[in-house]
Amino acid sequence: MRTNDGKASDRLIGKMQEYDMKFANDHSDNDCVDIGGIFNACLGLSGEVGEFNDMIKKWVFHEKELDMEHAKKEAGDILWYVVMLCESFGWNMEEIMQMNVDKLKARYPEGFDVERANHRAAGDV
Repeated sequence: MRTNDGKASDRLIGKMQEYDMKFANDHSDNDCVDIGGIFNACLGLSGEVGEFNDMIKKWVFHEKELDMEHAKKEAGDILWYVVMLCESFGWNMEEIMQMNVDKLKARYPEGFDVERANHRAAGDV
């Protein structure tokens, strides 16, 4: 724990106060984010992805039948938290999806390629 300075709560409170001040001074919401919504979305995503992954693990490695309807519901929960994350940052979900499509088209112009996947260009995130 030598790298833990014990100031995580202070940073969280500071970030919340920073965005509260921006909202108080500018109600246009251009720079405002919902810190609580972001945390809820991040933690919710972790939980729901964990549930989904556990179902897949048991399907593959425990040879348990996969309940497709249950898997669909868990996938829906994952998407709900992704939408909440976008909403909390003030992002447009369709724009985020298009950015991803554009990124992948640029990365893999002819479709997925293992060589390109393992040797990305500088700045390709």
